[in-house]
Amino acid sequence: MNLADTARELGESVREIRGFEYAVINNHALFPYKYADRPRPLDQARLPSNASPTRRRLFRAHGPEPQDGLFELNDDLTTEEYRQLEEAFEELGASTKLVCVFFTADQEDGIHAIHWGEAHLEPDRTFTWLHSEQLPVAHPPPD
Repeated sequence: MNLADTARELGESVREIRGFEYAVINNHALFPYKYADRPRPLDQARLPSNASPTRRRLFRAHGPEPQDGLFELNDDLTTEEYRQLEEAFEELGASTKLVCVFFTADQEDGIHAIHWGEAHLEPDRTFTWLHSEQLPVAHPPPD
């Protein structure tokens, strides 16, 4: 079962964007992301270089604003491609915020760690966490 299925069971919204379903609860879209297949600290999470433009746009349009940039970009300094990255997904609605659910897992041991919070995607594909919390992992009983 995934987050979208669980949201449906709870009577919450599920929205599809480019073939992927996202649970939307109280105007917050849940973004699950496996950042490693072995235990690694959250600050080592990185979006792959081949990540889709859709994923990048989700972070830019629905994630938190960057804390402090070198300077603000006005319309004279931006390209159409940049403006499209900032454009909210109509399927989610402009006011929907992104909540990241990042985890590490492998087939043998299952989930090692799971974190959730608000993360800003940086140009180098790392994340700046405005708020994060590690959640307890429930291990299934032995067979």
